[in-house]
Amino acid sequence: MNDPIGDMLTRIRNAQLRGKSTVSTPASKLRGWVLDVLLDEGYIRGYEKGTDVNGHPTLEISLKYFEGTPVIRELQRVSKPGRRVYLGVKDIPSVRQGLGVSIVSTPKGVMSDANARANNVGGEVLCTVF
Repeated sequence: MNDPIGDMLTRIRNAQLRGKSTVSTPASKLRGWVLDVLLDEGYIRGYEKGTDVNGHPTLEISLKYFEGTPVIRELQRVSKPGRRVYLGVKDIPSVRQGLGVSIVSTPKGVMSDANARANNVGGEVLCTVF
């Protein structure tokens, strides 16, 4: 798999289209950090670490719905393996006039765009959520 973050985002999108309450994805530190940001911003209910039938570590993500519609309306990958997108703190865009969130991988950790501006750090823009 070339793009583990893109794979996780696609799994979340597909599960929401089917109305699933949970979705499973292979575990990694970066995926966990991205899920921490989604949890802090209120886009998912939570996630738990587990293992699949072969003993591989997985993350069980509990999706969040409001009145039957998914809380996450749009989930897009920005920085891809073929084209990395690095931005300084002044260049980090706001998503939908501040209603959405950009998830940024910085030297101080993975954080939302608002936290990156508050900490005055730039980095790789992983994805945007609305």
